[in-house]
Amino acid sequence: MYATLRLGIYFNLTDHVKNEFNNGANLSAWQKTYCSLIAGGIGSFIGTPCDLVLVRMQADSTLPVDQRRGYKNVFDAFRRIISEEGVVHLWNGAGPTIMRACALNVAQLVTYDEAKERLTKTWGKENDKKILFSASMISAVATSTASLPFDNVKTKLQKMSKLPDGTFPYKGFVDCAMKTAAKEGITGFWAGLPTYYFRVGPHSIITLLAAEALRKKMM
Repeated sequence: MYATLRLGIYFNLTDHVKNEFNNGANLSAWQKTYCSLIAGGIGSFIGTPCDLVLVRMQADSTLPVDQRRGYKNVFDAFRRIISEEGVVHLWNGAGPTIMRACALNVAQLVTYDEAKERLTKTWGKENDKKILFSASMISAVATSTASLPFDNVKTKLQKMSKLPDGTFPYKGFVDCAMKTAAKEGITGFWAGLPTYYFRVGPHSIITLLAAEALRKKMM
């Protein structure tokens, strides 16, 4: 849901800006940033409930037995969250999720479009495949580096459970970020970057190349 929405909104929005406001000219870096922020924000807000369930189910086995939620499946998770916590809690961590999505979208899509345009000027349109692959590789590195700190905080907020005194470990995004920096140092925000890259990088490359191929067929 999230990936499809953010990409679909971005490509449609940039095409609209290009045709309606730029008279067919390429978008400026600011216009691309603006479009990617809108697309990332809308897509992540709608996709947050699914992301919340995913994080909780993946983290459940790592928690102490008495803290595990024991969701049977995705549908049971949605049902129990709504009945036990309320519908609003499906958007727990929506703030950092949206911030992560905006950072990821800007890093991935703006970097990709900028790299593609600059490489086209350098190598020429006849090297289309080489340009697209190189631009997607550059984008994958930028995406991983820019989004991991937000992903780190988002995951901690979404999988946290109540402490023995009934309070939560973190009060919000800022509190979680400050405690992470104090406990792990600034580099702690990028803990697991190589592993994260191998998760996000190939996905980013495949997604961008597939989206590019689809856009050409539709034009």
